[in-house]
Amino acid sequence: MPVPTREQVMALLTEPVRRDGAEVEDVEVTAAGAKSVVRVILDAEDGLSLDDVVEFTDLVSGVLDGADTGRSPYTLEVTSRGVDRPLTLPRHWRRARGRRAEVRTDEETLIGRVGGLDTAQDPAVVDLVVPGRAGPAVRPITLDRVVRAVVQVEFSKPDPREIALSGGPADTAPDGPQRAVPGTAAKEKDK
Repeated sequence: MPVPTREQVMALLTEPVRRDGAEVEDVEVTAAGAKSVVRVILDAEDGLSLDDVVEFTDLVSGVLDGADTGRSPYTLEVTSRGVDRPLTLPRHWRRARGRRAEVRTDEETLIGRVGGLDTAQDPAVVDLVVPGRAGPAVRPITLDRVVRAVVQVEFSKPDPREIALSGGPADTAPDGPQRAVPGTAAKEKDK
């Protein structure tokens, strides 16, 4: 029997993962010869630490072991969202507050610092702090206009005026390069 499908894994994991405080962001099932790879991408409102990913790996492994998911061996990878993943949900925007992002709409592409998010408005509005000759300024953008938005990795300290306007933490960019590697844990599964 083949490894489980993306849909089967999503259906099995959505509730148990949610009960433990995270969301199944995506599932990728890739054929890789005799063994396949089942990659489960998780997210949480406050992000996930490497320790969280390890705990969720045990949870996911237990759920898949207890289900009839086929008899083919596979490698299970459980990972958190990386910084290269698009900002698509309100929790992504909230967690990116104070971070530099490239935001593309149908009309323009802006590079600025993510500010506050107002979900009380319909559609929701995010403030983007953009640099300018007279100093940084806040540009409100409705999320329904955003075609794609991705956090950018910064290698230098941000302008403190941008941080102040965004309401982000003062230590948004470290003294050195940021690591753009999500936490990942893997297990070999022989079913």
